Amino acid sequence: MEGKKIFWLVGEASGDLHASLVMRALNAELPGLQHIGIGGTRMQAEGLKSLFPFARFNVMGFVEVLRHLGFFLKVQNRVKRLLKDERPDLAILVDYPGLNLRIAALADELRVPVLYFICPQFWAWKHERVHKLRASVKHVACILPFEKELLDIHNVSATYVGHPIAEEVSLELSREEFAVFYGLDPAKQWLGFLPGSRDVEIRRMLPVFLEAARLFDPDRFEFLFSKARTVNHFLYMDLLHSSSLQRSCIIDGYHYEMMKYCDFIVSTSGTATLETAFIGTPLVICYKASPISYQLGKHFIRVKHIGLPNIILDDDILPELIQSGLTPTAVKDAVLGILDDPARLAEIKQQLSLLRTILAEKRTSEQMLNLVKNLLGIEV
Repeated sequence: MEGKKIFWLVGEASGDLHASLVMRALNAELPGLQHIGIGGTRMQAEGLKSLFPFARFNVMGFVEVLRHLGFFLKVQNRVKRLLKDERPDLAILVDYPGLNLRIAALADELRVPVLYFICPQFWAWKHERVHKLRASVKHVACILPFEKELLDIHNVSATYVGHPIAEEVSLELSREEFAVFYGLDPAKQWLGFLPGSRDVEIRRMLPVFLEAARLFDPDRFEFLFSKARTVNHFLYMDLLHSSSLQRSCIIDGYHYEMMKYCDFIVSTSGTATLETAFIGTPLVICYKASPISYQLGKHFIRVKHIGLPNIILDDDILPELIQSGLTPTAVKDAVLGILDDPARLAEIKQQLSLLRTILAEKRTSEQMLNLVKNLLGIEV
């Protein structure tokens, strides 16, 4: 495979993780592949030659993207030159549709075939994106089971490849070992908070979560707060120290263990909600954006639910607290309303078991390997 070159574009930490899993499988099966483009530390560890600092892409929301428009135009121009000058054999674009759909169009113009991994959520909002996929993308690799059927309706070539978290989730510590490592009381119930992986999420969500934790009985609960490596350490710790929460435990590693061993999770909407649901821990899904971003999004969003577990199950099995509905008191009521209701708790756990079965139906790395080999003209 010496000389075959793949261009990658990933803009978020979750995409970096998902893509690195695929890269590992490709490198094992097809040694000699060259990887160039945009990605994080996990992809770089698998051999990606990255063009820009990955942290620059960690923005979200209408207003936030507008503030960084100059940077994204620079990225687009640099990628266009690369596609024209180096002519990669394949472009694999991962999620991040605001930029990646524009790059797909550029690649198509330059006759570089495009594999779109993790389909843009056109079924939720910006429905016109499905037409862009049909116009510019050779094939779409879907990670949600209902997406292929929707793409088939619009004559977009697609394959359901399973969800990568089925391969990514793994545990290194038992509950007892985790408790010792972080100094937790194993006799208490553990309440975990996942405020997000971006600084803008931390600013909006962490103060609400800290205030919510104050409303719970500290004799009953241990309070665990996840701290992603992608967030600013000083920002996170300043917010933590400015709160009046007497006792909390910062989890800056072993996040899957935290999701597994907590009795309940309070999570910002995103990949973490699906990971937690896949692991089987009940949770409440929280979302808060800037007022302008929220009003614009509210106008266009088509789906009944905002949380991926609820969307996949097509049910409001998990509580969702959105914008003005996200208050410390609402968090407390949602958590205790489930933990103190054994029948409802059992029903949620049963539904999360079904979700796990759905997402683990296929191995994403194997499915993606076959798609890439096919697009590179290699016999599968």
